[in-house]
Amino acid sequence: MRDVEVDPIALARLAALLTPDRADRVRQYAEYAPQLLEGRVIWNVNATAQGCGVAEMLEALVAYARGTGVDARWLTLAGDKEFFIVTKRVHNLLHGTPGDAGALGDRERNHFEAVTAANAEELRARVRPGDIVLLHDPQTAGLVDCVRRCGAHPIWRCHIGRDTPNALTDNGWDFLRPYLEGAEGFIFSRARYAPTWVPADRLWVIPPSLDPFTAKNDAMSEGAVAAALEVSGLIDTGAPADDLGFTRRDGTLGVVRAHRGLLHDGGEIPAAAPLVLQVSRWDRLKDMQGVMLGFAEHLDEMPENVHLLLAGPDVAGVTDDPEGLAVLTECMDAWRELPVPARRRTHLACLPMDDGDENARLVNALQRHAAVVVQKSLVEGFGLTVTEPMWKGRPVLASAVGGIQDQVQDGVNGVLLADPTDTAAFAQLLAALLDDEARAERLGSAAHTRIRDEFLGDRHLIQYVGLFRALLGS
Repeated sequence: MRDVEVDPIALARLAALLTPDRADRVRQYAEYAPQLLEGRVIWNVNATAQGCGVAEMLEALVAYARGTGVDARWLTLAGDKEFFIVTKRVHNLLHGTPGDAGALGDRERNHFEAVTAANAEELRARVRPGDIVLLHDPQTAGLVDCVRRCGAHPIWRCHIGRDTPNALTDNGWDFLRPYLEGAEGFIFSRARYAPTWVPADRLWVIPPSLDPFTAKNDAMSEGAVAAALEVSGLIDTGAPADDLGFTRRDGTLGVVRAHRGLLHDGGEIPAAAPLVLQVSRWDRLKDMQGVMLGFAEHLDEMPENVHLLLAGPDVAGVTDDPEGLAVLTECMDAWRELPVPARRRTHLACLPMDDGDENARLVNALQRHAAVVVQKSLVEGFGLTVTEPMWKGRPVLASAVGGIQDQVQDGVNGVLLADPTDTAAFAQLLAALLDDEARAERLGSAAHTRIRDEFLGDRHLIQYVGLFRALLGS
């Protein structure tokens, strides 16, 4: 296991963005939380410290909790390739998809338990009686019993799920259930994700939230956006390299570096071209290839100078997702099969992962530059890649699945695609959005308001305090 160092951040920074009544409310909870939790540590355990929405949320929430005087800490699991293959298999099943269609038999369960046992040994050396341990997603499910044996309170948080269960989701829950039944609380992003065997009095619904002050979401001037995209080699803006600095999570100064080779295919993206962007992991459920084919097959319906960019992480830097390289390879092979005109206007990029803050800054710049941000996921637990561009006031076209529906109100603050497999409908909605700049601007403005009102960290932190109060009987 690895300790992830997180510096405290004063909650006043977030409160400055809130209405006076919201700011007062979160201050009251911030004053109450250290009294409620006096002497206890709040532990968070997940699979990785970078490259996913869970890690980004933990970075913010742990920092704000520490800023209020709560002793909040963060650990990541140690696991080998086979362990993450097994847990990715469970991840896909909980989404109701077969994934690699691999087995979850005795061999896989034994290996999962062996890796869990090694992590449990390290966890036991840290956790004390009375502590509260938030275990995130399938990778951590086997640690519930360890936490109980330590005399601490285990809460399992699941960031994934499917609105309509099927035989595949049942298989995934059958694998996890023996490990989870002893949890004192279960947190889901949507109530419909919870299996029927979760007791109602232990079920909590807490959607994710966005931190406006990270390198991914902080304000950027037009000059800073243009400079970052130029020096990174992502878009040919021609901007001078004189506005490349940004503030890291720890408060130190970072600088966007010069890169070459981040764009794998398609040549340079002209700065003047309207850009359609999807930022996601290289995960089949994000349907990067479907976005590409829907765009290419209906290119004649789009404005003549529009370009598409599919941006994901450098797969070598994402340790807990063994499918990333295969999905990226499939996308690159599909790109090579496109007609030449479509190839020239379709691009794939792998963003560097050796500096998480710089990666976030590049995503920020791309989202702010984009004319339209899409998220054509086949299923989606929540979708912070929707929350982020909405916060930046960008028009979003996304699938009407999972937690995306909790964020995007169709025609009010974004556009929803009813059937994520319908590439013709996707292209039609996209073309209409690109052709109507006034509508796109209205949707983007409403999107920012939606995230400000419903999906910032004050709501998230208050819900956690409510959960802890109920758990401790206070």
